[in-house]
Amino acid sequence: MSGWRILIRMMAGLALVFLVAPLLVIVPLSFNAEPFFTFTPSMLALESEGYSLRWYLAILEDGVWRQALINSLIIGGAATAIATVLGTLAAMGLARGNVPMKGAIMGLIVSPMITPVIIAAAGMYFFYSDLGLTQTHLGLILAHAALGAPFVVITVTAALTGYDWNLTRAGASLGANPRTVFFRVTLPLILPGVISGALFAFATSFDEVVTVLFLGGPEQVTIPRKMWSGIREQISPAILAAATLLIVVAMALLVVVEWLRRRGERMKVTVR
Repeated sequence: MSGWRILIRMMAGLALVFLVAPLLVIVPLSFNAEPFFTFTPSMLALESEGYSLRWYLAILEDGVWRQALINSLIIGGAATAIATVLGTLAAMGLARGNVPMKGAIMGLIVSPMITPVIIAAAGMYFFYSDLGLTQTHLGLILAHAALGAPFVVITVTAALTGYDWNLTRAGASLGANPRTVFFRVTLPLILPGVISGALFAFATSFDEVVTVLFLGGPEQVTIPRKMWSGIREQISPAILAAATLLIVVAMALLVVVEWLRRRGERMKVTVR
C-alpha cells in the first residue's frame, strides 16, 4: 500500500472520528439520572443508579415537547408530499433529452441546496410577509417543500438514468394513456429513487431550524426550534434526549435509503 493511500485513509479516519465523537457523548448523557451535562461518578462507574429514562419521559409528558413533535410531523409530512410530487414531475421533464436550457433549469431547481439557508429564509420571510404566510403552518410547509424538492429531483433523475424509455413507448402503443403508463410502468421502476428523495426531503424538513426561526410563530414550534430555545433559555438534559431521538431517526432513514438503493439495483438487473 502506497504512502498516499495510507495518508488518505488516516485523514478519512480522523474526519470520521471528528464527526462521530460528539454522538458518543450525547447519547450516554441523555440517560443521565441527574440534571447535568457531564458524566457523574455513578455513570463512569457504570452503576444503574446513574442512568435513567427520566428525560425521555419528560419529553413525552411535557405538552410543549409533544406539540413540537406534532408540528414537526405535520409540517415535515406535508412538505415531503409536496416536494415529492413536484420534484418527481420536474425530474421526469428534465430526463427528456429535448428540454431547452436544461442545465440552467436544473441549476435553478437545485439552487436551494447550495444557497445558505439563512439567505433563503430571509428572502422567504420578505416574500411571505406580503402574502400573509408568516407565522402559519402553510408558510413553513411551502418553505420546507422548496428546500426538500432538490433532493427529490436529484434522486429521481439518478433513478431515471437507468430507465428504458422504450417501455413507455410500448405502453402507449398498446393503448394505455400517459397516466396509466406512469403509474403502471414508470413509477414502479423508479419508486426506490422517489422514496429515497422523499426521505431526504423529510429529513431536511424535520431538521430545519433557520426557516422556522424566520417564518414560524409561537404555534409553529418544531423539535429543532424547541431544542434551540432550550439551549438559550432553559438548559435541560431533555435536549440531549431529543437529540438522541433525532440521531435514531436519521440512522433509520439512512438504512432505508441504502435498502432502497440495493433494491433499485436488483430491479434494474431484473429488467435487463
